[in-house]
This record gives sequence, structure tokens and C-alpha cells, in this order.
Amino acid sequence: MLHPTAHRYIVRDDEILGGEPIIGETRTPVRAVVEIWRLGTVPEQIPNALPDLSLAQVFDALSYYSGHHKEINGYVERNRVPDDLIDPLVRDL
Repeated sequence: MLHPTAHRYIVRDDEILGGEPIIGETRTPVRAVVEIWRLGTVPEQIPNALPDLSLAQVFDALSYYSGHHKEINGYVERNRVPDDLIDPLVRDL
């Protein structure tokens, strides 16, 4: 079941990622946008990494994050790959 939020482009869908906030009409979680942004990518460049997203969707995801950072940070942490599972050939890149 689709659940809208107060943000135009952000929804929750019980069928996608267990209801984690996503960009509507995509399967892209808000956390994906946030993680790219936290790596230092400016919002205007994020659609280069996530080409299914518009700049408006990126800014809405970041706006959602600003009001729900504890929730989104929790999703980021739960989906983090532990260091010991990362292949040593790519771990130190």
C-alpha cells in the first residue's frame, strides 16, 4: 500500500523496502540520495549518479532528510556493509 508524505516526491510503499521512504514512482530510497550527498556530491550532480531522478526529487529527498535525519541515518546504518565483508581489493580505494 502506498503512503504519501508531506513531501511531494517522497512516499512509503509497504511493498518496497519494507516501507522505507523512497522517491515516488521509483525504487530509490531517500537514503541513497543522502549517502551520495554525504560523500560530497553537490545536489545538482546527484542525478548523474541516479539518472532516474530529477533535480527536484533530489532536493525533496534532502529536504525530507533534514526533518527526518535520525530515521534516515538508521536506514543507512542498517544497510551498511560491514568492513570485514568488503573485499580487500576495493576496501582501500
